[in-house]
Amino acid sequence: MPRLDEVFKKSGVPTHTFVPPAEYNRVAVALKTPGRGIIIEGPSGIGKTSCVKRTIDDVGLADSCLFLSARKDSDAELIAELPLMRKIGVVVVDDFHRLHSLEKNKLTDFIKVLADEEDQESKVILIGINQAGQTLVEYAPDLLHRVETIRFGRTNVERIQELVLLGERALNCSISIADEIAEEAEGSFAMAQVLCHEACLQGHLLETSSESLPQNITISLPRIRESVLAELYPRFFPLSRDFATGNKLRREGRAPYLNLLRWLSQTQEGVLDTKEAMAANPELKGSVGQVIEKGYLSNLINSTNQISSLFHFDPETRLLTIEDPKLLYFIRHLIWSKFAAQVGYFSIDFKSRYDFALSFAGEDRDLAETIAEALTSREISVFYDKHEQHRILANDVEEYLAPIYRSESRFVISLLSCNYPKKIWTKFESDNFKHRFGENSVVPIWYMDTAPSTFDESRKYGGLSFDPEGDLSTQVEAIAGALAQKMEDERAADARKANG
Repeated sequence: MPRLDEVFKKSGVPTHTFVPPAEYNRVAVALKTPGRGIIIEGPSGIGKTSCVKRTIDDVGLADSCLFLSARKDSDAELIAELPLMRKIGVVVVDDFHRLHSLEKNKLTDFIKVLADEEDQESKVILIGINQAGQTLVEYAPDLLHRVETIRFGRTNVERIQELVLLGERALNCSISIADEIAEEAEGSFAMAQVLCHEACLQGHLLETSSESLPQNITISLPRIRESVLAELYPRFFPLSRDFATGNKLRREGRAPYLNLLRWLSQTQEGVLDTKEAMAANPELKGSVGQVIEKGYLSNLINSTNQISSLFHFDPETRLLTIEDPKLLYFIRHLIWSKFAAQVGYFSIDFKSRYDFALSFAGEDRDLAETIAEALTSREISVFYDKHEQHRILANDVEEYLAPIYRSESRFVISLLSCNYPKKIWTKFESDNFKHRFGENSVVPIWYMDTAPSTFDESRKYGGLSFDPEGDLSTQVEAIAGALAQKMEDERAADARKANG
């Protein structure tokens, strides 16, 4: 009699509960087409690999098929040699999006050759995440008509229900909340298997019931969910925490990695278009854009095998993907305010568009830019005109800048050199923020070679000093450190107010 672990399988290809996805027939036809390569893409946990393996068996190609994975170093070496081979049979390269660009491009050229020659004895099948095939087509646009690209989407509820029913028949049982489990799985065959497995465990059904009537398993969905999340916690909480804090916890910053994780949890398929996400969250665009553009996100993902095995980021498409449906399920059930506090942040809600806005004369740009870079590297959101030029273009500059200095930045940093009072734009900016001195929202930085004059009033408030003759990097490090500490104190105060 089948055992529970053989019916509702928490990993591997299902046997008793295989449900052909909607794309099954397209895969079968493509397999029979001589020489024509196949690219299969879609989110994790929806049965791409299971479908390919089952279809290969069904069309009688199993004996001539070789499965390789880009995750395995030993397989990667063989994958690199494929373009030099002929009469290779059917070769499946799983997770091909993880190959280096050079290997992917060589595979692309190889697939084109096989298609042009209509090779009867060779076929390459590539399996990857969403839009994985797009990078190949961009490298070789003429590939588009030489391969069959099949995109797998989220599985519908009806197919998940069919999976549950097949499992019930195999185990001779009836799960009272079968339909609720189908909804809870959110389009993932893999999560449906996990949830059904847990339901049977709690119903004390470990193998097929020998009773004449199906064994009833009566249990609540919240209880199953709680048990599954408790099982996932030891593995996924530490990894989620490490991802959310990046290479270093910066409590003064805007938690860019945590917000990327939060946005991922809100996607339907575990695939985040970071460009769209930043456009929808302008108050976080600066801090999130910084970690993406400077390569910090890629470095974080590649820093450990644990993180790299679960996340993938494509710098070209800017797509961030979760590659384990169980991790996606786990983060979807996080309480984000609580999680933020657990990993060390005060809050993930930010009242202002920017933390700091820089006001300075053009002659002092070196200092302004160095301060901006030092603060953004601490994941703090800074308005610095050079970073915003593409947004300012074709806009009324005064209308664009006035709100930033008037209210949209938490603090204004004014670089008070001898050049500051002489400029039209610094006069305009200061007219918009001078009332904020009384709100403790302006941080003056006084140049030590400039005697107090127009801005004598600024001396009533706390500020910082800069010596133009001194070492720039050393002084900026001290200035940025003081500003970062100020921001951390402000976030802590906000959190105390919010918590009563």
